[in-house]
Amino acid sequence: MPIIKPISSLHNQTRDIATLCHEQDEPIYLTTNGQGDLVVMSIEHYERLKAKVELFGKLAVAQAQAAAGEKGLTHSQVMKKLRLRLHDK
Repeated sequence: MPIIKPISSLHNQTRDIATLCHEQDEPIYLTTNGQGDLVVMSIEHYERLKAKVELFGKLAVAQAQAAAGEKGLTHSQVMKKLRLRLHDK
């Protein structure tokens, strides 16, 4: 369930909002005159969200490549390349 607060609470209760962001691990939606205006979240939550977006982007590229008939590497080919890199360093 989303956490919704008036934007004035950001000014009046900054520490409480920050604590809530960390404890609930959810973004807090701030409203102005009853309308959505801003979202506040912990850095940890933001970084996880950003990583998911990046992963979904990579998956979309891979899916498009597979749909276009492009061939990828097999598991054994990838492992062989990784082992070569490890041993070269």
